Amino acid sequence: MLVESPMDMHEAHDDLTKAQESLAGAESELAHRRWNNCARAAYSACFQAAIAALLHESISLLDPEGVWGHDAVQARFVGQLIHRRKRYPTTLRRTLTDLLGIRHKADYRATSVSQREATQAMRRAQEFVREVAVHLSRPGEP
Repeated sequence: MLVESPMDMHEAHDDLTKAQESLAGAESELAHRRWNNCARAAYSACFQAAIAALLHESISLLDPEGVWGHDAVQARFVGQLIHRRKRYPTTLRRTLTDLLGIRHKADYRATSVSQREATQAMRRAQEFVREVAVHLSRPGEP
């Protein structure tokens, strides 16, 4: 469901701030060798940045209870903002899906996230959040 709202811009910047805070948390967790926490925070940063990007384009996917669904956010970000509107590079296409998989490993599997996986998740989250921040800061664009 697509919904336009005058609050979208304000909400987009609020969600970008959340994404940047999560990214800082992921960086801290990586520095302190807490690989599972790093993976969780890296995914959260990307998820929040994707919501910011969608709101910036006046695309809202709240479910009836006012919650952003993970599958819907990923599908709309890739479908609308990468493929259809070409707002973001195709290199970001798998970021949400891949980092959700690493987050699931951190949360639900017997094995832990490795240092290599945490480092890669951190780098991908940095790229994702940076791309969204740059796009939201461009004057005159939706």
